[in-house]
This record gives sequence, C-alpha cells and structure tokens, in this order.
Amino acid sequence: MSLAETGVVTLYYLVLSVLAVYSIHRLHLVRLRRRTPPPARLTADVFPPLTVQLPLYNEANVARRLIEAVAQLEYPGRLEIQVLDDSTDETTSIVADTIRRSGISISHVRRSSRDGFKAGALAHGMRLSDSELFAVFDADFVPPRDVLRRMVPYFADERVGMVQARWTHLNRDESLLTRVQALFLDAHFAVESAARNFGGRFFNFNGTAGVWRRPAIEQAGGWSSSTLTEDLDLSYRAQLAGWDFVFLNDVEVPAELPAALRGFQDQQHRWAKGSIQTARKLLGSIVGSRLEPRVKSEAIFHLTNNSAYLLTVLLALLIVPALLARYRHGLQWMFFIDVPLFLASTGSVLLFYREGQRWAGRGSPPLHELLAVLPVGVGMSMRNAVAVLEGLVHEGGHFQRTPKTGDGTRRASDVSRRMPLAELALAMFFAGTVAAFGISGHWAALPFLGMFLSGYSYVVVKSVT
Repeated sequence: MSLAETGVVTLYYLVLSVLAVYSIHRLHLVRLRRRTPPPARLTADVFPPLTVQLPLYNEANVARRLIEAVAQLEYPGRLEIQVLDDSTDETTSIVADTIRRSGISISHVRRSSRDGFKAGALAHGMRLSDSELFAVFDADFVPPRDVLRRMVPYFADERVGMVQARWTHLNRDESLLTRVQALFLDAHFAVESAARNFGGRFFNFNGTAGVWRRPAIEQAGGWSSSTLTEDLDLSYRAQLAGWDFVFLNDVEVPAELPAALRGFQDQQHRWAKGSIQTARKLLGSIVGSRLEPRVKSEAIFHLTNNSAYLLTVLLALLIVPALLARYRHGLQWMFFIDVPLFLASTGSVLLFYREGQRWAGRGSPPLHELLAVLPVGVGMSMRNAVAVLEGLVHEGGHFQRTPKTGDGTRRASDVSRRMPLAELALAMFFAGTVAAFGISGHWAALPFLGMFLSGYSYVVVKSVT
C-alpha cells in the first residue's frame, strides 16, 4: 500500500477502536448497575423552606399545564413558587392568567434582560428567596403531587447537596422518534445515573426534576452560563466541593419528548456542545484532584462521551477509502478485525438500551425499536460533531429552546423545515457506495455501509416530512 493508503487504514482502525472503547464502556455501566444496589440513605420527615423554580422562555403551549401541576404539589413545610419568565411572546399573559386562576401565591418573576439564559434566571430567582432548598421543573414537565414529599426527606443527611428524580415520557408512543428518545433517556437515567451514583462515582443533575440545597450551589460557585449545560457544570463543581448527590430511580416525573426531529437535534446539539465545554472547563481539576482513580476515569468517560459523534463522522469519511485500499491489495482478511469491533460496539449499545428498559420497569422493547437506536445515533452524528467542535473552542452560547407541543396544536414556527445538506450529501454518497459494492459482489462491506446509509437517510427524510 502507498503511504496515503496506509495512513487512511491506520486512522480508520484507530477511530474504530476508540469508538469501540466508548461503546464497550457501556457494558461496564451495565455490570456496575447490576452489581451495585442503592446504598442505604438517611431520611427523615423534615421539610425545610423550599422554593420551586419554573424557568420559562416562550412556552405558550405548556406554561399553563406546568403551573397547574405545580400548584397541586404537596409540601408540609414552607413552600414558595417562582415562575422565572423571560418570555417575549404570549407566554407572559398565559402565566399571569394561570396564576390568577390558581388561587395560591405564586411569584411571577420578570427580568429586564435574558442575561445568562436559564442559569441567569435560576440565579436571579435564588437571590429573591431565602429558602434552603430549590426544586427546578422545566416547562415540558408535569410533576406529580407527591414528588417533593418523596425527594426532600433525603436532605436529612447534611452532606446531600442534590436529589434527582427519573424522567418518564408523556408522549413516548407518538412516533418511532419519540420511542427511540425514550430508550435513550431511560438508559441514561436507569442505568447510567443509577450506576454512577450507587457505585460512588459522580453523576449530574439533569437540569430539571431535581432539588438542590442552597449551600451546595453557593459553595460550588453558583449557576454559571459559561457552558450550555449549566446543570452538568454545577453538578461536577458541587461534587468536587465534597457534596453528595442522590439518584431516585423509583421517583418518576413525566415530561414531553421533542416530537419533531428539528427539536430533538437542537436539544442534542445543546447537550453535546455543553458537555464538551464542561469537560474543557473541569477535567483538569478532576484529574488533578485527590479523587479515587475509578471516580476520575468515569468522569472522563462521562464528560467526553459526546466526542463519539465526531469520531462517527470521521469513520463515515474513512470507511470507504479504507475498504477500497484493502480490496485493492487483497487484504480482505482484515474484515476479521472489523467484525469483532463492530459486534462489540453494536452489541454493547443494544444491551445497554435493553437494560435501560428493564431498570425502568418496562418489558423488552420491540426489536425494530431497539435496532433503530443505531441509525438514529449515526444520523445525529453530523450535527453533534459540529457541536463538539464548537464546544472545544467556544464558551457559553445562545440557548435554543426545545419546541413543545403540550396539549394544543404545534405552531408552525416550531416545526420549520430545513434541508440538512451535509447529511444529504452523505446519504447520497453511501447510497452510491452500497450500490457499487453490491454490484461488485463485496457483500461483507454492506452491513457497515448500510448503517451509515440508513442513519443519514433517516435524518434527511424526517427533516423534510
């Protein structure tokens, strides 16, 4: 092989190997989840003053539903409710009307600017309250009446700085896209978060459906908009400061999943960019700390996990040149390297999401839904790879809200269409490649190429329909 061909094949296997490591790490989380029961927790029926914070920005479709649910919350202690309303549309009038109709005292907090986005709103609300505890619920959530009664007793342990509930899904069965998102999130909470928390590693507040202790926020340096994932950033800073977190797998708070692909992409872009920003900001402190090696290593995997999207795009660009080089030089035996790496990667991912359903108290998902997580993940890779690159060089960023449907009709502005040109180019490229390899009888390559074709084609089709 020429030097260029050798370089392409070498880089291809390097990228594939690193992706396999990230995928197989999920097996470690599954094993940790199976072997580690929830630790014994100190609880007591003590209910300190608590403020419920509802950060809103142009949420006309769901604001009323959220406020009405929060108005029904049961709490034996002193309870304050803040609607942190940064809206510039009719949401503000809907909020005011709903508060008036609720018949209870709810603070409607308006700021003169949207500085700091959600982090700025939460910090502003904290300054207006003297509560010890702060619960946060995003606009698309519908907290059950007893959620605070079930979460707050864990703050009897003075070392506990945050308690997180598990998300469930109001519109899980709306489409294949929402069912796949539910698989993603169920595994994230019921396997990832549970395994990390029960196994003594760091895990994160997920931005909503959680309760914070004021000193934990303050001692960690407070809410910051220096990353797009202010929840992840603050979580790691608080745990580095010595605070314990609690994950409650059996406390469920339902929420609405993005029904349109564009909303899902925007949400994933924000999470991917913010996680890399947080990694850039905090990994040095984590590695240089006196934390146990197992805690450090898990933090590295956690905070850098979204880099797998960038590696997936690199793999998509390298796979065809690498295949052609091997065919040209009669190196078909190298498929015996590809196959175990491919099976280890895909197998561990599928087991991870299947395990998520088990720990979420659900039956095994239909095979077609489980298999759909692979092309959907590939299809999201281009947009999220851009997010990873942005996270490596940018601080903060503009917070793009995720459109919600609520109980009404989705507005046209929330479902704007755009042709994803990069994904279209890749889909056309892989369509031609699959055809060419099939015609030439190179069947062994088709499963690998087919995954990229199906993933990028799915994004193209869903973006314009």
